[in-house]
Amino acid sequence: MIYIIKFLYETFLLPPGIYIFLMLILFFYLLKKKNKFAPIFFIFIFLFYLSSTSLIDNALIRSLENKYTPPSKISGDVIVVLGGGATLDTPNIGTKGHLSGSAANRLITAVELYNKLKVPIIFSGGKVYSFTGSEADIAKTILINMGIPRDKIIIDDKSLTTEENAKNTKKLLNMYSFTKPILVTSAFHMERSVIQFNKYDIKVTPFPTDYQTNVNPHFNINDLIPSSSAIDNLSISIKEYLGIIQARL
Repeated sequence: MIYIIKFLYETFLLPPGIYIFLMLILFFYLLKKKNKFAPIFFIFIFLFYLSSTSLIDNALIRSLENKYTPPSKISGDVIVVLGGGATLDTPNIGTKGHLSGSAANRLITAVELYNKLKVPIIFSGGKVYSFTGSEADIAKTILINMGIPRDKIIIDDKSLTTEENAKNTKKLLNMYSFTKPILVTSAFHMERSVIQFNKYDIKVTPFPTDYQTNVNPHFNINDLIPSSSAIDNLSISIKEYLGIIQARL
């Protein structure tokens, strides 16, 4: 019973399901009035529905995430972590600001790699907007609180784009004579990142993390239910594919 109630409110009361439901009501009204635009409107509703389901959107983001897999045996002399968003004034332990979900997941993976390899961590990410936090500064504080020695933490607090991540990381690699960087970023972001790093003649060992869906598809009836998370994955996928095209030009 609880599952049925959850299904009903997620499908018909929460966005985007409620929007689809309201558009269907309008469609049947137009159909009743024999409006000539009713069939076109239905096609729009159907396409919007498909774009809001995990069945479609997970397949799209999976096509990005499966480009690279973490190596079974990992080695390198530095861990390079790319930022992915931060809040400015949210309360934290002894400070303010948090990394976003993706950036936090990347940082967790970097700490796990550090515990295994004991090599320095470069965190690359600046203050993208006036209302967001400085990602590198927030990451440094978190790393110190997690027990990473200060002398093992190097920050780039100037980069605002993936291309700048690569450009500024190149300077740091040269400065500290690192030659075998391990690149940590979200799996969906890895292909675009590798392209940008290659532009600056940086050969990285990709270590993708922060997966948004399973590596292997597993169909579930919930994949047919419209959800905001599915639309988020669609937006991420479109942004990444556009970024890949731009990076290759």
